[in-house]
Amino acid sequence: MTADSPGAGPALDAPTLVDTLEDRLGDPFDEANPLGFAALLRADERGEMCAAGERALDEHGLNADFVPTALGGRLTRIDELVAALRAVYRRDPCLGLGYGMSSFIAAVNVWLAGDERQQRATARLLLSDRRIAAAYHELAHGNDMAGVECAVAETGAGRVLRGRKEVVTNIRRADALVVFARTDDRRGSRSHSQVLVDKRDLDLARVHDLPRFPSSGMRGVQLHGIEFDDCPLPPGSVLGRTGGGLETALRSFQITRTVLPAVMCGPVETGLRVTLRHLLGRSLYGRSALDLPYLRSALAGAYADLLAVECLSATVLRAVHVLPAEVSVLASVFKHFGSALLLDVMYTLSELMGAHFYLRGGPSAIFQKLLRDVRVVSFGHAARGACESNVLPQLPVLARRSWASTQPQRAPEELFRLDVPLPPLWFDRLKLSGSGNDHLTGTLRASVPELSGRSAELGALFLAEHDALTRDCRALPLSELGVTAGPHTSELVTRTGHLLAASACLGIWRHNRHLGGRHSDPRWLQALLTRLHGRLTGRPTALPDELAEPLVAELLDRLAAGRSFDLTGRQLPDGARGATP
Repeated sequence: MTADSPGAGPALDAPTLVDTLEDRLGDPFDEANPLGFAALLRADERGEMCAAGERALDEHGLNADFVPTALGGRLTRIDELVAALRAVYRRDPCLGLGYGMSSFIAAVNVWLAGDERQQRATARLLLSDRRIAAAYHELAHGNDMAGVECAVAETGAGRVLRGRKEVVTNIRRADALVVFARTDDRRGSRSHSQVLVDKRDLDLARVHDLPRFPSSGMRGVQLHGIEFDDCPLPPGSVLGRTGGGLETALRSFQITRTVLPAVMCGPVETGLRVTLRHLLGRSLYGRSALDLPYLRSALAGAYADLLAVECLSATVLRAVHVLPAEVSVLASVFKHFGSALLLDVMYTLSELMGAHFYLRGGPSAIFQKLLRDVRVVSFGHAARGACESNVLPQLPVLARRSWASTQPQRAPEELFRLDVPLPPLWFDRLKLSGSGNDHLTGTLRASVPELSGRSAELGALFLAEHDALTRDCRALPLSELGVTAGPHTSELVTRTGHLLAASACLGIWRHNRHLGGRHSDPRWLQALLTRLHGRLTGRPTALPDELAEPLVAELLDRLAAGRSFDLTGRQLPDGARGATP
């Protein structure tokens, strides 16, 4: 970390496991690196995972980051898990999803609902570098999990699994499966369960692989299907109580919906790095492309947008530990907001790259792969529409409770302080509903009166939006709280995302100023809030020079020093550093 990053501090300067992982993966810009962009692009063209990358992650023992320490792993903090996955994702989202994220998505359900035997068996599997796959969705039903038809049926000889799952990451090469299946023919929230099975315990004559679905992005990830033909289930396969599968899934989504957009900041950061290197090496109209005012302004705006996602990411990740009862809303809003903004940043960068953004060869070829792979953030695992469905019923409750209170609920300092320890991670403290509590916007309402100058003016705009959003949510009829909600109602979730992001930016800025550096400058906060408010009003705002230039200077400094563009400013093994391609 550096002195100009909010998370900098003497206690955090020692090498970490993430630093060790970064060094193991090496300089991605080095064409001779078997784990570099050139090798990753060759694997992508073949539609394969990078075998050398998987071996390196085995050697690092990345699966241990998915297993709680009580079961022999290293998982204590969600933000540290994200840091490890992000090191992989910033090089290759295929490697991140195909090697690790898919196993974590499945394992969280076991940590939430499994008994001691199931948890220990899953931990042993992961710690021996094997994989587990989560089979949730079916093409015929999309994100409508209540419509899932794959079922556990009772027969005279015991329980059997029948039906199919399509487009499941690693379903063919996984050693164990978590399958979301119907256990009751009646509709309702208690009609489904999750079953955990080791493939070695299945009658493989009754399990049939389905073909891979070709995809434009994530080409190296195995996206096959599976069909069960009255396949006998071993005793004790159900995770938790029968009929509790949907509740377990919804609670696990609070973790995974937080982690997915957080790690996807990695490839977007790489897209920004590749774009910056490209502009530095490109001459237009007799000067460096980066000397052109429009390009500098657009680059600064994209960086400010990425930083806004980073701030909300850091805050929601810490909320899993600090405010677990409120993560139901925070995680879904972050997935909804963060995925949209990350895609916007990548599309902006593609415009700055010009014709080079789609080239499959040359020094910037990794950009077109990242652009394709990043798109999964909006629909993968849980689509933005599913996030809306979770948030909408909770908005009127928020509007009538914490949002209407004359005494805002100010969040604890540790929600924003990036240099302080976090409480233990307790999966059982995650709740299906936030019960109308919202400490994050409470912090905004309590903090804006303490601001001055332009920061206070911007803060006042968000306070006005908070009041308007409260009124609109209080007036929502019951008919607009489900999947049939109209576009106006759907927009309320988008507005909530911008409000929470502004609150997170303010919280990160206020509580990390003691660390010094550029992020203690009020212009940093003003740039992020200016961009957020422009998006909120439907008029994306180009940053004025006094806000844009410090961000461009920061990007150039970090590129030259080989440091990350996120809140940590972590040292990277990018040997090329500021050299132009």
